[in-house]
Amino acid sequence: MAGVVRMVQGSVFRRSITLSYGKNVRIISTSKKNRETVSVAEPTDKSETTESTIVSKKNWVSYGYDFKRQEDDTNAMHSTFFFSITLCIVFGGFVFTYYPDVLLRDWAQREAYLELRRREAQGLPPIDRNLIDPQKIVLPSDEELADTDIII
Repeated sequence: MAGVVRMVQGSVFRRSITLSYGKNVRIISTSKKNRETVSVAEPTDKSETTESTIVSKKNWVSYGYDFKRQEDDTNAMHSTFFFSITLCIVFGGFVFTYYPDVLLRDWAQREAYLELRRREAQGLPPIDRNLIDPQKIVLPSDEELADTDIII
């Protein structure tokens, strides 16, 4: 939202310059104000100096890890990004990519191809109709099924 407001304000400002001068004018700021910093008066008595009164001399925006000390904030940010990006994403992706096939999917597929090749060489169908001996299959009788719908 702030970007839209800045865009609108900038276009209005440019129109006013164009109208007043009659041509497009580009304004370039050569001010050194971007290097100026806000300083806080520190206590002159050394005994009153505490961690909360020590403020960085530069304009410092916290990364959100520590709001009082810039060094601790920066170290926490760097270690967080190191562990999350380097260890989790990079190393985790490497482990995931090169982890062995624990479910043996590749082995099962190779065995299936070998079995198909063997059955074709012997002139048998790819899957035998009587893969399980029909004598070993126990089916319920019609009385046990009663009104049960059978979908084939």
